[in-house]
Amino acid sequence: MPVPTREQLSQARVLVVGDAMLDRYWFGAVDRISPEAPVPIVRVSREEERLGGAANVALNAKALGVQATLLTVVGDDEPARKLRQMLAQHGIAALLGSDPQLYTIVKLRVIGRAQQLIRIDFENQPDHEVLAGMLSEFERVLPGHGAVLFSDYGKGGLTHIPRMIELALAANKPVLIDPKGSDYSRYAGASVITPNRAELAQVIGAWSSEAQLHERVGNLRAEHRLAALLLTRSEDGMSLFDDEGHVQVPAQAREVFDVTGAGDTVIATLAALLAGGMGLRDAMPLANRAGGIVVGKFGTASVSYGELFE
Repeated sequence: MPVPTREQLSQARVLVVGDAMLDRYWFGAVDRISPEAPVPIVRVSREEERLGGAANVALNAKALGVQATLLTVVGDDEPARKLRQMLAQHGIAALLGSDPQLYTIVKLRVIGRAQQLIRIDFENQPDHEVLAGMLSEFERVLPGHGAVLFSDYGKGGLTHIPRMIELALAANKPVLIDPKGSDYSRYAGASVITPNRAELAQVIGAWSSEAQLHERVGNLRAEHRLAALLLTRSEDGMSLFDDEGHVQVPAQAREVFDVTGAGDTVIATLAALLAGGMGLRDAMPLANRAGGIVVGKFGTASVSYGELFE
């Protein structure tokens, strides 16, 4: 099938649901070791903020030219205000519920001499289902979107998504899921689920051969009625398991600078192309290429239409 034009993609809409985060970077020089403890002293010279988590997934979809909507719950704090502002700057429609008991997730990375020295996470585990109150918003905006993408970071935001998946499937929308954890029953019925090797091994156990992998994936798909499973395999490319069988694409050979957010780029590209009318088997090599481009960039990054197709 032909690649969607910029115009076709600009008409497509992707709804991203999941755990949004703010990625902060502090860059600095490391010239000496602290006299207080054997740790480097970083003299911070530059600060940068980027959209992270599900917000980065929405940004990746937007970068390809589709219209992206992010549905999530954030805290009532400074990082939440920053997220709102950045989403607006990037032209991403934001349906952000506000929960005063929640800390908006912040991942602070301290970088010295182009190396990440430490990552500091600010978050709390909510004692209640934070997205439950957003169900009516989800129902309201669902008809206007061509694909629904659930970006699960295991932060508690997506504990009860079966109802949202049900609604999306009933509305005939492709449902894409970036999974977390070992219980895939809550993703039942999904159009495609995109675990990496470590995530899949958590669910089906380590496999000792391709034949065993194929058999276990087949059982997993049957058990949870998953139309397809796309396994991302780093240097071994990607494997798609669906009703037609199995297809594999090799990794894009290039220098790997930073794998942060590569999974976000892969699933966002798939969602954008599916919303633009492409089939999964046609979209997969392009998503693979997008992942190959983004690992050559620093930090959470995205890929433009021009980079992907030209």
